[in-house]
Amino acid sequence: MKKVANIFLRYSIALILGILLPVFYLIFTPLTTYPVYWLLSLFYPVVLSGSSLIMQTAKITLIPACIAGSAYYLLLILNLLTPIKLKTRLKALFFSFAALLLLNILRIIIFSLLFLQGFKYFDITHILFWYILSIVLVFLIWLAEIRLFRIKNIPAYSDIKYLLTSKTSVFDSYQKSKISEGLRKQKQKRGSKKRTRRTKRIKRGR
Repeated sequence: MKKVANIFLRYSIALILGILLPVFYLIFTPLTTYPVYWLLSLFYPVVLSGSSLIMQTAKITLIPACIAGSAYYLLLILNLLTPIKLKTRLKALFFSFAALLLLNILRIIIFSLLFLQGFKYFDITHILFWYILSIVLVFLIWLAEIRLFRIKNIPAYSDIKYLLTSKTSVFDSYQKSKISEGLRKQKQKRGSKKRTRRTKRIKRGR
């Protein structure tokens, strides 16, 4: 029952944080914007205005898609849906968030430099990287987590397997208890019949 309660708690947290997805953008927007600003200022004079970076004659605005809040949530989902120890879970979560943050900052800086240099295929490269490589990036970070923290369980599947197995074992235990109870009742009936027969024989003997 304790493990079932743990599963329920983890999935409930995952669902609640999915509803509170804007919180990810609230946290990671400044964590992404300021490092990008500081690093780009090493190459160009940059003015930071809100979430926009003004360089030379160009203005780069870091929209929510650039912050990749949904990617952080996906990593959190993979973490919460996997049965692992709390200490390992926290370490793995910190690693995945830190890795994604650093890689995302690097991505924004590279694309900002390409944009300022007037890279011919900037638009198509940016779109392809976001819609395809970002998913691959999350997958690779998760694989790195598995290797580093020796995670053997599979997200969701391991929990479902446990619940089905435990349900079967509970059902088997119930069936065994019913069978043993039936056998006990049969023995009681046989015993009562034998006692009745003995009583009758004693009466006849008298």
